[in-house]
Amino acid sequence: MLDGIHEKIQKDFDSNQRIFSYEEYLGYFKDHVSEQTRGSAQYVLAMMDSFGTQEIVNLTGKNLRFRLFDIPADTLTPKIVAQESAQNQIYRCLKTFAQQGFNHQLLLLHGPNGSAKSSLVHALMGGMERYSKDPAGAVYSFHWIFPTERYTRESIGIQEKKRRPISSYAHLPEEEIASRISCELRDHPLLIIPSSQRKSFLASFLDPKLVEKQWNLFPSYLKEGDLCHRCQMISEALLNSFRGDFKKLLMHIQVERFFFSRRYRKGLVTIEPQMHVDAHYLEYPKRLGMLPPPLQALNLFSLSGDLVDANRGILEYADLLKRPLDSFKYLLGACETGWVSIGNSIAAIDTVMVGSTNEIQLDAFKEFSDFSSFQPRMRFIRVPYLLCVSEETKIYDAQLPLGEKHIAPHAFWTVGLWSVLTRLKKPEAKNYPSEVAGLIANLSALEKSQLYDLGDIPAPLAPEDRKLLKAQIQALQEEYFNVPYYEGRTGASAREMKRILFDASQNPEFPCLSPWAILQELEAFVKKITEHEFLQEEVKENFHNTTAFMQIVQSQYLQRVDREVKDCIGMYQANPWEGFLKKYILQISYLLKKEKIKNQVTGTFEAPDLNLINEFEKIVQSPESSEKETFRKNTIAQLGAWSLDHPQETVVYSQVFPEFWDKLEKHYFESQKSLFKQMSDVLLVYETYEENPSEGAILVRKTLDAMVAKQGYCHLCAREALVFLLKKKY
Repeated sequence: MLDGIHEKIQKDFDSNQRIFSYEEYLGYFKDHVSEQTRGSAQYVLAMMDSFGTQEIVNLTGKNLRFRLFDIPADTLTPKIVAQESAQNQIYRCLKTFAQQGFNHQLLLLHGPNGSAKSSLVHALMGGMERYSKDPAGAVYSFHWIFPTERYTRESIGIQEKKRRPISSYAHLPEEEIASRISCELRDHPLLIIPSSQRKSFLASFLDPKLVEKQWNLFPSYLKEGDLCHRCQMISEALLNSFRGDFKKLLMHIQVERFFFSRRYRKGLVTIEPQMHVDAHYLEYPKRLGMLPPPLQALNLFSLSGDLVDANRGILEYADLLKRPLDSFKYLLGACETGWVSIGNSIAAIDTVMVGSTNEIQLDAFKEFSDFSSFQPRMRFIRVPYLLCVSEETKIYDAQLPLGEKHIAPHAFWTVGLWSVLTRLKKPEAKNYPSEVAGLIANLSALEKSQLYDLGDIPAPLAPEDRKLLKAQIQALQEEYFNVPYYEGRTGASAREMKRILFDASQNPEFPCLSPWAILQELEAFVKKITEHEFLQEEVKENFHNTTAFMQIVQSQYLQRVDREVKDCIGMYQANPWEGFLKKYILQISYLLKKEKIKNQVTGTFEAPDLNLINEFEKIVQSPESSEKETFRKNTIAQLGAWSLDHPQETVVYSQVFPEFWDKLEKHYFESQKSLFKQMSDVLLVYETYEENPSEGAILVRKTLDAMVAKQGYCHLCAREALVFLLKKKY
């Protein structure tokens, strides 16, 4: 087994091309010029591209999602749900840095607590770790290697074994290395080439016709940068010792591949908001016997700290604005020049700097007199709470394995709907065209959430009103975008809702994590008014009413369970509403055209079926006879409008006419109430159904089994849901 591990590690080491002499590195560089001349911003861009993208189509258009954010960064940072706008803003900022050749701004992610700001940054860091292990993501730095004396002293006497000439000390075994000095900033190996010679040197690796164009794409760090202070002192000392022999200096260079690591602080560092400076300057410990003579007279210094460890990667300032302003004023110069003073040294850094803050701290920061100095050096990227119920639900579905307790259907949807309702703001009718102002003024919080989620329009509206309202979805989403208290700034955070889910899963009263258990926890939660600011918001008509929202969630849950139970009883298969709707549309279209319909069985042409038309119109409660023709024309027009909006799609009549569908359902279920009465007698009166031979007990067993098989319930939560439905509705 150990032999197998040995072979695997050896193979990985060799294939990763970990150690090069400088000349070997240039051979590798020749074949990988574009990859090896990337600055930190270009590297992060390439990393994001390497994971691929996906086009997301929603109600307001198309957006690009980076698959990087679908991969958990670590056990604490799961996949990022939604937030495509923030992803694209980060990407565009990095692209600007790459085009300018310099990371001239700090990306400041701002939003309410628990909106995924840190998760976005950690996803980038996780991607850097994985990408750096890929051949396309290889990054290199270097060490100074000083061999033992037998490689540097002159050969004496005939007894001395003649040594084979050596061109580099990079591959010496450890026992023949007297000392190794690493570059703490992990400077790029190309910085060893003097800046005055670098362009002409690199031109030999470029297409002669495109030298200027390619040179301009290089980051300023490589075009104009120099070695760190200590490496520069070593370089000058060696050149003096070797009388300007640059090749002898290169013999002491060992180029080594390194891998980004957040845990080991290699190019990926998070600075917590504690009180300390971000870099240190200490004298390098001298071991005179271990350093070559040219270096023994130098006062070498060692750099350390967060800025140093993060060079060439990503530096995250968690909760940046919780720190005293003076503790990060150095960012003004760092963003402006790319240089940071550390003690007696000036360090050149090539780092993507990202910060996070909540809105309260950002508001306070904007009041500081120095804000105008910081503002040009920062790019503000908003990360709000999600406003789409289906997306919010995915957060809990993806992140909360809750142990042995079964998770009932709609548990995560319950907390997702309540959370989104708390975040919505009442639209102001005056901000919309007069023809839709009244419609928008009457929108409830639930209806607004349904519009945002699936584009569902309130059922009672006339077809023309539905069309007008649907056209305003994007305007609704953008109404509060440019005001300080934007929609998605306040409300329940996913972090708080996760805690509620965990508490509900521990409630011994409930055998499963069910919507009932969650609603009970929410009932206690909304009483903690002094602990949560959003619970103190003024109720504006039906918005911000967190207690009433629980009743709304319960009502919506009831509708879901009702539909599922009816499906499990077999009611949906009992009545072909889709076919009934289709036949009605066909009959009235010929009636309006005053044409006859060909009978597919007899082949004869017959008048439209008035019995079918009248039966349908009675069920859907169409207007009186004087307005029937207008009703029929509007129905045909509604179908035509849908066909124009959905070219080449098969007509689904339940989607085109949801108001008809609801009335057909209601009509049919009214005729089937006796089935629910039978189940109610068994479950609520006799409270037993296992051994009961009655027709009602058989129906209960059949329904519960179907709920388990088709809907994802277990028998315990299926019974709980069915009892809830029978008590509340039947």
